[in-house]
Amino acid sequence: MALDFWRLAPYSLTMMNKAAARFLFEVGMLKKTPRTGYRFLGSGEESVAEHSFRTAVIGYVLASAVPGADGHRVVLMCLMHDFHEARTDDHNYVYKRYVKVDEVRAVGDMVENLPFGGQIETLTHEFNAAETLEARLSKDADQLDLILSLKEQQDLGNPYAKEWLAFALKRLLTDSGKQLASEILGTDSTEWWFDRQTDWWVNGPDDQSHKG
Repeated sequence: MALDFWRLAPYSLTMMNKAAARFLFEVGMLKKTPRTGYRFLGSGEESVAEHSFRTAVIGYVLASAVPGADGHRVVLMCLMHDFHEARTDDHNYVYKRYVKVDEVRAVGDMVENLPFGGQIETLTHEFNAAETLEARLSKDADQLDLILSLKEQQDLGNPYAKEWLAFALKRLLTDSGKQLASEILGTDSTEWWFDRQTDWWVNGPDDQSHKG
């Protein structure tokens, strides 16, 4: 599903660019919008935009491993699934007990003047309905990003992260998501850079010519 501006646009180029500029400023609000669950976890922090970025990468990884999955659609849903939070803010599970967020209205108002706005609404609806393979993979990517963050906090000593992980794991919908979660839980979050079997941390690089 390509976002073809020119085929869809009933507007002039100038009008489309004005609407797009406003939309992009609004999307930028997600860089300033914190994920509020960390307030209750007691450690860690990230913006909604940071969350959406890794969620999209996870979606790409999951879709790549599932025959027949439309990876393009998965990545787009992952990128767009929290667009509404530019207008509603992020509501964690505690806040949702008391506040009902109208995601449909927020997204509709956000994209109403965009020639490709209908595609954004369609993708966000598909994500929330979780009926298609691509939506379920996107939903799992959303949870796997949280699982990665919680594993990082657990490795750093937060005792509550393990309890939160148990709930996040139960939200996974696909076998691929569950398999990846198992690998995440069995991997130290520093393993990608901290090789404990090397003497690098004692002796440094072989070339000592720069040593002062």
